[in-house]
Amino acid sequence: MLGAISIAPPSTVTFPSKLLSPVSKSSFNGMRVQRLCPNIGVRLPTESSRRPCSPSSSVVMMAKREEEMKEIRTKTTEEINEEVVDLKGELFMLRLQKSARNEFTSSEFRRMRKRIARLLTVKREREIEEGIGKRLSRKFDRQWKKSIVVRPPPSLKKLQEEEAAAEAAEKAASA
Repeated sequence: MLGAISIAPPSTVTFPSKLLSPVSKSSFNGMRVQRLCPNIGVRLPTESSRRPCSPSSSVVMMAKREEEMKEIRTKTTEEINEEVVDLKGELFMLRLQKSARNEFTSSEFRRMRKRIARLLTVKREREIEEGIGKRLSRKFDRQWKKSIVVRPPPSLKKLQEEEAAAEAAEKAASA
């Protein structure tokens, strides 16, 4: 452990000198305190209610991410483009649900944005392998965005199919 933090009245809280990082050429006059995992360094008392960091959980997350990247890399560029369009449509639907104050899972926003970012990263990696520069890549991206045909996202299609099936079952039951 690097050092202990003394608990004192709010006016006189002292921190170990190793936690302080000097800030040069800045208007910031305070001090920076970094959050550290309990098994690596000091943990601040105000963080006791938060979930502790564990290296094993980050390893599991890294493994899942690596598997997802391998799966993305097996797809063709056209499949990646299709999935990006679908995910952006899903993201739009989530935003609509949020604005209408319907029930939605807030974690889906982050998950979808990260998935889109991973897909676009793989797409850009392939462009770099082909020798396509940044400027030309942006030009291609603009052309691709203009060529996208607007269509309902898969979740909306599924919802419409379920509603149609429910109506058909209702008509069959009443007839």
